[in-house]
Amino acid sequence: MSIAELPIFSALKSKMSWLQARQTILAANVANADTPGYRANDVETFVVPGVNRVPTPGRIAPVATHSLHLAGFAGSASPWGQDDKDTFEVTPSRNSVVLEEEMMKIAETQLDYQMATGLYARGIGLLKTALGRRA
Repeated sequence: MSIAELPIFSALKSKMSWLQARQTILAANVANADTPGYRANDVETFVVPGVNRVPTPGRIAPVATHSLHLAGFAGSASPWGQDDKDTFEVTPSRNSVVLEEEMMKIAETQLDYQMATGLYARGIGLLKTALGRRA
């Protein structure tokens, strides 16, 4: 069995490939920030391959265990109304690229990549130590 076949290294390798693809797409978004009609793109959320996800429970509502507890607004509509505005800004050129958001995504992707490479390097170091070789 090679090191790349170990589950942790395989997952880290997949994550780094996903981050590389995301960085490429985000760079294209920034490059086309002034292109009229261009729509910003992003990749689907990363899921570790071969890992069974634990199902999340349904909506959890608070329970009043005492008569003096406040009722709150759990499960009801907000008393202040609902904001139906779009969550993204459309620039005058009618494209959906917001440079501030794209740059934050790029920084987040870079930090995640640095973390993944750090974990990979530390894992290799641990294996070398376990084998009695100098790291």
